[in-house]
Amino acid sequence: MKDKLKIIAFDADDTLWVNEPYFRENELKFAELMAGYMSQDEILQIMFQTEMKNLKLYGYGVKGFMLSMIEAANLITGGKADAAIINKIIALGQDQLQKPVELLDGVEEVLQHLQGKYKLVVATKGDLLDQQRKVKSSGLQDYFHHVEVMSDKKAADYSSMLKKLSCTPSSFLMLGNSMKSDVLPVLELDGYASHIPYHITWAHELHDEEPQHPNYIKLANIREILGHLD
Repeated sequence: MKDKLKIIAFDADDTLWVNEPYFRENELKFAELMAGYMSQDEILQIMFQTEMKNLKLYGYGVKGFMLSMIEAANLITGGKADAAIINKIIALGQDQLQKPVELLDGVEEVLQHLQGKYKLVVATKGDLLDQQRKVKSSGLQDYFHHVEVMSDKKAADYSSMLKKLSCTPSSFLMLGNSMKSDVLPVLELDGYASHIPYHITWAHELHDEEPQHPNYIKLANIREILGHLD
């Protein structure tokens, strides 16, 4: 594999830096805000269903999450969510959009080791402005040849990115924490893909089965990829 690779791509959120815990934190704060109307489980279920319905409208990221919280609040309160509640939800979202970037263990060490040997790329979903902010604030920007903020991560999306980068799937390796978004679509193209587990995974990204594919690389942490490339 290592002799064929030209480009190594990294997912951003929960692969390079902390992300999902901030969503979980705000979901619980939202549930506290709505606590007088129904149970926490019911509130979180409505919130998740609202997010799923809105993905095709808003895409991925904090702004869509914030809009879905506002809509869910109206559903939960029967249309009685007042300006004070809406303002608190907006404040939750704006606070999340300004969270400092916390790098995950081993990330910069791996990038330093791979820099110059391969073209390194960020391939991530999410809001364009927020992801650009996080790349810049992370201090990792200079490691990357290209940053791709994708509206989704299906095989067609990866194929489009590879065409832009003049790279064939057989010369491409994707690393990320989502089996559903970072691994399976790349294997579908017969590229190489590595799953790096993170302790929290959004329900929408859950996928229990490990792929049976010769180009799949199972890792316990990001540092282990170096053993497959040296």
